[in-house]
Amino acid sequence: MKILFINFGGLGDEILFLPSIISVKKEFPDSEIALALEPRSKGITSLTNIIDNTLFADIKNKGKYCALLLLLFKIWTQKFDMVISSGSNKFISIFLFLTFIKKRYGYNTGKLSELLLTKAVPLNKKQYAAKMYHDLVRDITDNNTELPVINVEKKAVEPNTVLIHPGVSLLSVKKNMIKTIPAERWAEVVEKLADAGKKVILAGGPDDKDTIETIQKLVSAEKYKNMYGKTRNLRELAELISSAEKFLCSDSAPLHIAVGLGVKTYVIFGSTDDKKLIPQNKKVIPIKADCDCPLRPCLWEKRQTTCDTLDCLNISSENIVTVVLNK
Repeated sequence: MKILFINFGGLGDEILFLPSIISVKKEFPDSEIALALEPRSKGITSLTNIIDNTLFADIKNKGKYCALLLLLFKIWTQKFDMVISSGSNKFISIFLFLTFIKKRYGYNTGKLSELLLTKAVPLNKKQYAAKMYHDLVRDITDNNTELPVINVEKKAVEPNTVLIHPGVSLLSVKKNMIKTIPAERWAEVVEKLADAGKKVILAGGPDDKDTIETIQKLVSAEKYKNMYGKTRNLRELAELISSAEKFLCSDSAPLHIAVGLGVKTYVIFGSTDDKKLIPQNKKVIPIKADCDCPLRPCLWEKRQTTCDTLDCLNISSENIVTVVLNK
């Protein structure tokens, strides 16, 4: 059996989609799994061994309809038996119908989806995103994979370490979706954790350059181990995360990698909804400001950019360090 999954989004979305793929693979262990996704998220293939083939469609540029048409051509040549799509746009059911794949699963977006899909699944956004995606496959399998699984060689855990990945994607910053505290406050966190006796490790990729450089200017180098730029790819970053006793990060893709590795994780949350982005368990701790903003959480559902005041990110370094040390 050849099964196609379609999930357009960032790397974090692809990681959150993994439980759905895993459950279907358990149901059909001899199946061939293909994933259609955006080029920006191709790194998912280095974090899992469950995807046999990838199809790319760059739907963020001006030629997105051409990209989708080319994707259809690719799909037609591969003769899939089943397709499962996470899209909630009303156009998705038409696209799935045009794939000519016999079994088609997607979210219920109205009468047309009920007509064109094998199963139009109710969309429940008020839950952990991995569970939301997993609803798509509940008619296909009784398997229930609750969390992502990251397939890398886990390293031995280094005692008393706090690995910090402070940044977020530059794409979100350019779109004015601010999801983390200022670099200067991250520097305070690094210093305070080091002064508390923790072995602080600093990590990041190209998008984190400005934040890391600010920390380097403000904090003495002997207070942390600098691993910025030393992980050459996502797999090496995942391996580094697996070696940490505790992991502190922003609402970004490394968060979901840590969840998939089972590492004790602390996450800075501002305008996004922690209940939708992390599992509700003791291994993942949200750190939030004491903020009475009536719109919070606001990003995506109530607004497409963050506000100017950012009261929801008014979290002191003292509060962050206290949570990391004591929870």
